[in-house]
Amino acid sequence: MPLFENYDRRADNIQLALSEYGFDTLEQAESFCLLHHFDPRKIVNETQPIAFANAGWAYTLGAAIALKKNAHKASEAANFIGEGLQAFCIPGSVAAVRKVGLGHGHLASRLLDEKSRCFCFLAGHESFAAAEGAIKIALNANKVRTEPLKVILNGLGKDAAYLISRINGFTYVETQFDYQSDHLSEVQRKRFSKGDRGEILCYGADDVREGVAIMHAEQVDVSITGNSTNPTRFQHPVAGTYKKECQEQGKPYFSVASGGGTGRTLHPDNVAAGPASYGMTDTMGRMHCDAQFAGSSSVPAHVEMMGLIGMGNNPMVGATVAVAVAIEQSLK
Repeated sequence: MPLFENYDRRADNIQLALSEYGFDTLEQAESFCLLHHFDPRKIVNETQPIAFANAGWAYTLGAAIALKKNAHKASEAANFIGEGLQAFCIPGSVAAVRKVGLGHGHLASRLLDEKSRCFCFLAGHESFAAAEGAIKIALNANKVRTEPLKVILNGLGKDAAYLISRINGFTYVETQFDYQSDHLSEVQRKRFSKGDRGEILCYGADDVREGVAIMHAEQVDVSITGNSTNPTRFQHPVAGTYKKECQEQGKPYFSVASGGGTGRTLHPDNVAAGPASYGMTDTMGRMHCDAQFAGSSSVPAHVEMMGLIGMGNNPMVGATVAVAVAIEQSLK
């Protein structure tokens, strides 16, 4: 097999997955994908050019598994891609224990399912990786969906939302929240591009209550948190509160807690690194999530440290969607 980051610690699990689906090497898996007229490694590099080599090979394995399983629907293919990502997890790592690879597959499957109508990057303004992921999802998911998937960003700070909208060509939505009536009103919208990027809505909130109101206003079905700016002040409280209120209303909501994993963020109660080392951001994520990721939303090296692959979590969401769509299109 080709050499890549932490090859020796990954090789045994990868070989088991290859053998289960009738492949001897990753190169054979890659050739199988190329025969179906798409290149998973190219899709990964287009999504996040600074991703590690192991990320491209992980998606190659996942895509080959999906093709072998004859996954005609992108929503089904995404779960098989997750199997490939999980095979790349280093045994005993945070990512392996949390089954982060499978979690990425489950999230992408939800985004490609027609029942999910709105996806939210929650408090993603501080991270350009959120923009990378949003763009890739918006450009690819709707290729195989009957109803277009709405993609929004919802974070702390109206100035931050305006700036990220202007830089990335999104549509900035300014809101105002009435704390006495619990009513959210829209003040203005400003679209910064005419193309697909302009379909992505970017909200800024003053606090948790306004953030939750934005989630309700857009009827968010699936969200993913960041973990870098104000995680305990905004994104985790918003996700947890919104989940509670959705449950009261009988509304399904799939919550993903991204980031963290080292257990050293915001006063850990156990400073030893590893799966048992919980920081406050980790703990809050576990309280509301249906799937929990590990490592940075944007920095490949940090996700690699958690034992998955060298690719930011948010770009990984976009890559999983894009590869799953390519599989559905190749099998038509």
